[in-house]
Amino acid sequence: MNILFFSTWFPYPADNGSKLRVYQLLRSLARTHQVTLASFSFGEAAPDPKHLLDTCCERVEIVHRNPFERARAARASRFASLTPVVNQPVPEMAALTTQLAQETRFDRVIASTTGTAAYALMVQQTPRVLEEHNSPGRWAHERCLQPARPTTRIRRWLSWQKTRRYEATLYRQFALCTMVSEADRAATLSVLKDAATRVETVPNGVDCAYNRPGIAPVTPGSLVFNGSLTYDANYDAMQVFLSSVWPQLRQEIPSISLTITGSVAGVDLAGLALDSGVSLSGFVEDVRPLVAGAAVCVAPIRQGGGTRLKILEAMALGTPVVATSKAAEGLNVNAGEHLLIGDTAMEFASCVLRLLRDDELRARLARNARQLVEETYEWSQIGAQFAGLIDGST
Repeated sequence: MNILFFSTWFPYPADNGSKLRVYQLLRSLARTHQVTLASFSFGEAAPDPKHLLDTCCERVEIVHRNPFERARAARASRFASLTPVVNQPVPEMAALTTQLAQETRFDRVIASTTGTAAYALMVQQTPRVLEEHNSPGRWAHERCLQPARPTTRIRRWLSWQKTRRYEATLYRQFALCTMVSEADRAATLSVLKDAATRVETVPNGVDCAYNRPGIAPVTPGSLVFNGSLTYDANYDAMQVFLSSVWPQLRQEIPSISLTITGSVAGVDLAGLALDSGVSLSGFVEDVRPLVAGAAVCVAPIRQGGGTRLKILEAMALGTPVVATSKAAEGLNVNAGEHLLIGDTAMEFASCVLRLLRDDELRARLARNARQLVEETYEWSQIGAQFAGLIDGST
């Protein structure tokens, strides 16, 4: 089949969770289909499509614009619009879509996240698939429940209501929607009600051959948080961790260290309680040695949807994980068997200290977690599942 795939993120190099998911799904589709990728790119340098053309795409078209940026007029009118501002079409991508649809008869069109759904809807008489990384409405609802000033809570409630209405209308125009967790799938079904749209779960995964134990020697007393602070949920996690958990750990083990991976471009570092024990790696080409070399991977996530690729990658690399229940949400894991769970600052600190002081426990968790990802979260298996759903999405 000829497949047109829209992506908000240019998927290579696959240096964040969204890019990695898109890249792996493209590779899976390319095994049996011809894939045209239409992607945004909003980095400083123009991306090179050669790797994608060599590995998974027949054609790659790039729109060099940040789809998350909107003019002041659009932001000012966001409450009057029924469509979330971030999902309003970008003219350059709309023009490209029209061109592609005129040049090629596509058998399927896939929109990766609701941010590209508008372009998929422009392609007529073709089965459409929405490949979502989380349920936007579910995330919006969770934000409503967080403590905030009255005006902020009202704004969040209005945003949630708008998002739910938008989802209910949008999803009905797709033959298939895929979500990364059962919780996100349930949230999607709740807004669709009796619509004919099929909703399936396609979890996140990990390349177990690429991410393998023993890549780097482990540094005793070292922690890692493998997530860019440019993502709101990651920034929130580290803000709370550094203010409430980190002081407890430093008091017990003064020599303890923490490495935070990923870009910090535009990040308010003054809002983080950084000290001499915390290192910011910035963007690195290969994050594996930093994760594999840590004694413990911490995932103190408090918000967001989907499932955490950072946890799966740490498990594949043999690094034991301490996470919140929210961070582990949607993963088929058991506390005490595959990882440790701590939901308060005291619980989280206790779990980290327990792992740092118990080599046998660290080894057991690492062994169990590696077996889990090999059996359940290998990308080749998940990609084959996704490709099978695409084949049946008529």
